Amino acid sequence: MKTGIVHFMAYPEAAKGDSQVVDLLERFAQDVFFGAVEITHIKDPKDRKSARKILESSGLSVGYGAHPVIFSNKLDLNYVDDVVRRQAIDRIKSCVDEAYELGAESIVILSGRHPGASGKEEAISRLVDSIREICAYVQSIGDMKVLLEPFDMEIEKCALIGTASDAARVAHAVRRDFLNFGLLVDMGHLPLIGESAYKTMQTLKDYVMHVHIGNCVMKDKSHPSYGDQHPRFGIRDGENGIDELTRFLEILFDIGYLGSDSSALPIVAFEVKPIPGETSELTVAHSKRALIEAWSRVVR
Repeated sequence: MKTGIVHFMAYPEAAKGDSQVVDLLERFAQDVFFGAVEITHIKDPKDRKSARKILESSGLSVGYGAHPVIFSNKLDLNYVDDVVRRQAIDRIKSCVDEAYELGAESIVILSGRHPGASGKEEAISRLVDSIREICAYVQSIGDMKVLLEPFDMEIEKCALIGTASDAARVAHAVRRDFLNFGLLVDMGHLPLIGESAYKTMQTLKDYVMHVHIGNCVMKDKSHPSYGDQHPRFGIRDGENGIDELTRFLEILFDIGYLGSDSSALPIVAFEVKPIPGETSELTVAHSKRALIEAWSRVVR
């Protein structure tokens, strides 16, 4: 597999999209442990050009995460008001343009807020329509993949699409016409969603195109990483440590995401974020050590 990282989470300064992201990317790109990186919006066209040169010369596979743009602008692809939904679609289309400019192979999006049980079915229908339009736009330019990432429905992000069954419904509906669409499953989100890794991956195995590995905290609401904050593996009161990571890797082999005969290596990317008092460099180093140990324990 190619080991990747969500760069703007591990290095939160990069999420600002200003000029320092170029320096952060150049330093990161020198680490041969990684074969893939996920970046996000970079404001200045000159900085985007510099970033593209770094990414091309490094040989890294590149993904584009639209989440910072979505959250900062409160975009909602399933909003009941069509004018608001149109604004979200158009803004994500601009992210598609930027992703192509940066040489990305995929763009990651998420659903809007969950409207409650009474409005769920209509919201899913609107979401499918929005994603189909985005996929069509992507195909009109190139062959980039569009990835939908499920999030928690009640704790922090309160997203429409969280459960494996709902994610599968959306994927099935969109994939009928757009094979460039798939799902990104994040190990660190599964406890927040309330579903096991085994059940989720078995349900979604036909649609999973990308995987994140990480952790979350649910037991202590006063914890600085409570909710969807992706602390390091094994943190106090966290849900995922070496044992859980080992089992998750084994499940990836079970469903054929890892270990297939395909010449294209699948990507497994860290989504980790330093807590207050920790540095990005130590958090990344800890993550690499965790993966090395978990990998050594995998039985397949």
